[in-house]
Amino acid sequence: MAAPEPSGAAFRLGAVVIGSMTSLPSSLSGRAGIADQLTGHASAREIILADPMSGIRWHEHDYPSPIACWNHHPEYEVHLIRHGTGKILVGDHVGTFCAGHVALIGPNLPHDWISDLRPGETIRARDAVLQFDGDMLRRGFEFVPEMSELEGLLEEAARGIEFMGATALAAAHEMEAIGRTGGLDRLHHLFALFATLAHAPTSDRRVLASALFSPALDEESAAIVDHVLKYIFANIDGEVRMAEGARLAGMSEPSFSRFFKRVSGHNFVVMVRKLRVAQACRLLRQTNLPISSICYDVGFGNLSNFNRQFRAEMAMSPSEYRRGA
Repeated sequence: MAAPEPSGAAFRLGAVVIGSMTSLPSSLSGRAGIADQLTGHASAREIILADPMSGIRWHEHDYPSPIACWNHHPEYEVHLIRHGTGKILVGDHVGTFCAGHVALIGPNLPHDWISDLRPGETIRARDAVLQFDGDMLRRGFEFVPEMSELEGLLEEAARGIEFMGATALAAAHEMEAIGRTGGLDRLHHLFALFATLAHAPTSDRRVLASALFSPALDEESAAIVDHVLKYIFANIDGEVRMAEGARLAGMSEPSFSRFFKRVSGHNFVVMVRKLRVAQACRLLRQTNLPISSICYDVGFGNLSNFNRQFRAEMAMSPSEYRRGA
């Protein structure tokens, strides 16, 4: 089980965490106090270092953790959630996850998994993460032609792929085995994982980000978005104001609106609606609360608007969703 991440720089199996992400943008640094209270720490930037003893990087971490934030990196990532429930953001996709969730994230595709937590709660070893260099893997195609079977999987991962059903169970098994082994045994489980993902039936895989999503993140943008997302989640059951998001970002409202759409793929109001509906989906699946109560618990002002917005996102009513969950 992983130890809690420290708040400063930390090395863990080939990764270094920079606690303050170089520095916050000058427009944000003067306002970081409120955002830091919401996130618990300044936004982090994970720099993935080569492991001289392995061609891949595997690590596990708790949640919250400095490396669990809205981020991107040039490496591919296979991500396993072991415990808990919450919201997943991949590019412009907003959804929910539960224990056993497995996803493959392509290079420079922004992503984040935000758990539903009670105040002060920590989920130990929530995540198992595998990261690898796609260019290095492709160089192997020349020498081991059988590996070229992975090309389709790697191309599809540009939008992120969520795996479900028997594929997710098998992939989770191989992910844990990779973490326990080294040498040829580790390679055996790595290629078993690749085969499992590449051969997943259509019913066990779902592409996440839209085809038109174009990532537009740099370190400063990632820091701002991470702060704003935490603000949204901290107030998901009440009032969420774009004016406050703009204030946290140190921008005017028109500038912030354009920035948020460019970076996240959604305008601010749409993102808030999607996150409210995602929270409602979790409550519909996991509780017996009346739909009328859930409506207010996720920040909608009246039941008719909740039903309308839910149907727009999910193509079904809340009651239909609950029956099928």
